[in-house]
Amino acid sequence: MRCQGFVVGWYGEKRKSNNRKIKVMCYYLDDIVNLYMRPIEGITMIVALDQMKIASYLDRLMVPVLKANGTDYMIKSKQRSHQSDSIKTTQPDGPKFTLDGNTVRWADWKFHVDYDMRAGIIISLASIFDVDEGKFRSVLYRAFVSEVFVPYMDMTEEWYFRTYLDAGEYGFGRSAVELEALKDCPENAKFIDGYFIGQDGTPVKMPNVICIFERYVGDIMWRHTELAIRGKVIRKVRREVSLVVRMVSTVGNYDYISDYEFKQSGSIKVTVGLTGILEARGSIYTHNDQIEGEAYGTLVAENTLGAYHDHFLTFHLDLDVDGHENFFVKNNLNTRRMINRSSPRKSYWTVVSETAKKESDAKIQLGSSRAFEMVVVNPNKKTKLGNKIGYSLIPGSATSPLLSDDDYPQIRAGFTKYNVWVTPYNKSEKWAGGLYVGQSHGNDN
Repeated sequence: MRCQGFVVGWYGEKRKSNNRKIKVMCYYLDDIVNLYMRPIEGITMIVALDQMKIASYLDRLMVPVLKANGTDYMIKSKQRSHQSDSIKTTQPDGPKFTLDGNTVRWADWKFHVDYDMRAGIIISLASIFDVDEGKFRSVLYRAFVSEVFVPYMDMTEEWYFRTYLDAGEYGFGRSAVELEALKDCPENAKFIDGYFIGQDGTPVKMPNVICIFERYVGDIMWRHTELAIRGKVIRKVRREVSLVVRMVSTVGNYDYISDYEFKQSGSIKVTVGLTGILEARGSIYTHNDQIEGEAYGTLVAENTLGAYHDHFLTFHLDLDVDGHENFFVKNNLNTRRMINRSSPRKSYWTVVSETAKKESDAKIQLGSSRAFEMVVVNPNKKTKLGNKIGYSLIPGSATSPLLSDDDYPQIRAGFTKYNVWVTPYNKSEKWAGGLYVGQSHGNDN
């Protein structure tokens, strides 16, 4: 058997507790390592950490434990026909990037990469070389994961409190793991160690916690085939080669693969891949037809429910686009009607720019209004044609929380209500969930 501690959060207690507490749940191993698929439901313990004592014990029901057969991912499976270990990434002349301490130089990019026990990867002082100007021009002062909100939708006694703030409560960097060469990172990767302060105040080394490598997977950065010139076919293709900075954080059952990808086009792409193990809940059900009422999840195997839940990742982006003085501009795409007969067309769209004057102007819920693009510009710098220098923020798929505003987990994670918050620089506003997150009430996020 293996027991694990979970943060308790806050659920309306009037006074903030000075006692640090965790809830403890247990799992039955039976000679397998996939403990998250074999929870012992119905038993909950609260442990007072300052006294290191069990403060309460609740044994309220019995639920069958999932059978171990078929749940051990360490068992070597049969080789599938599409699997191949022969694909390799080779660079006969060596990597094209340099690593001087924690400063990276690649193509026209220069930036600093570091490890933080709360945020994980921190990218800072990113600038790109302007060939025409003959100098580096700043893009990004600092970027990192500020918070990760993971609320489960199970209201039972053993699950309702599972509304995690992974960065503030567990440490997104503290949960990082050593990367395995040739598997987590290709053979052309270089590795960086990380360090954090242990509970006894001594430094702890995290070996190979970040890897850096050049990536080419056959993608096209730019191409054109000119067919309009009679008797000629003119073709130009440029390959999409990029530089990736990677870290993997294993927070309990989930593994987050964080990539900061620097492109030759001058853009930075941030992606987070989610893998690992489903956190399952034991159940009396063996078939979907048996379910009556709310099950808070999907039956994924006999006696096993996969609980509904979300993952909200919030990034702190401190941009310095060609200098410190930056404005946030929302370029709205507005439809216009043709009011005369100068064209047979009836309508068109045009761009109407709106510069944020106060913080409330720059709270954005993506997908909830008309089309627009988000740009951070330097009003004091312009191109040769007179356009303002700027960087666009290009979001991926957009989502928003479905919890009610007065639900306690949502109060603690109120920052998820909007997808984008733009605020003036304040060095104390690094963490979306607040400085001290454990058992917090959400009044400093």
